[in-house]
Amino acid sequence: MEIIQTIKERREVLQVTQETLAELSGVGLRTLKQLESGKGNPTLLTLQKVADVLGMEVCLKVKTIGT
Repeated sequence: MEIIQTIKERREVLQVTQETLAELSGVGLRTLKQLESGKGNPTLLTLQKVADVLGMEVCLKVKTIGT
C-alpha cells in the first residue's frame, strides 16, 4: 500500500489528473482509479508505466534470508 500512496501523492503534487495519467501511461482509467483506492492488484508493469510518467522508478530489493 505504501507504493500506491506514494504514487497518488506524487500525482497530486505534479497536479496531474487521473485521466491525464491514464492517457500518458497507457493504463486504463478504471485500473488507475482501482489502484489509487487500494482495490486493485496492479502488475509490476502497470506500476512501472505509471511511475515512469510521474518521474519515479520502481526498484525491487532482494531480501537476505536467515542472517
